[in-house]
Amino acid sequence: MAVKVEGIKELEAQLEKRFGKAHSQRWIDKGLIAGAKIVKKAVFEHFNEFKDTGASQREITISDPVTLNGVRTVKIYWKGPNDRFKIIHLNEFGTIKNPNPDGKGAVERALREARETYFKVVKSEVAKYLR
Repeated sequence: MAVKVEGIKELEAQLEKRFGKAHSQRWIDKGLIAGAKIVKKAVFEHFNEFKDTGASQREITISDPVTLNGVRTVKIYWKGPNDRFKIIHLNEFGTIKNPNPDGKGAVERALREARETYFKVVKSEVAKYLR
């Protein structure tokens, strides 16, 4: 699922040109983390619809920013003592025995809902450093 964002690449290029790669990368990382918190909150709220013990919500984790294929990236994943990462896929897509679980599509709905807010937050967070 690809999303075209106007202005982010130009903003990154402008930051690198003015302040150098190391400083701009630090600021971009702060923006990515702020945006990831928005997405994490949206996923957390969508998991309220079918929560039982709340373990899936508690195990939502944000990774540190890393470079993947030349692009700074932050991942949202499930890690914790209950190993919920094993059943998130089953909840998201269903199984043969239970093709429509209560949480079917919850992550996708959360991503769709938070997409615009995510990009606004990342852009505004990074733009703070250009002032």
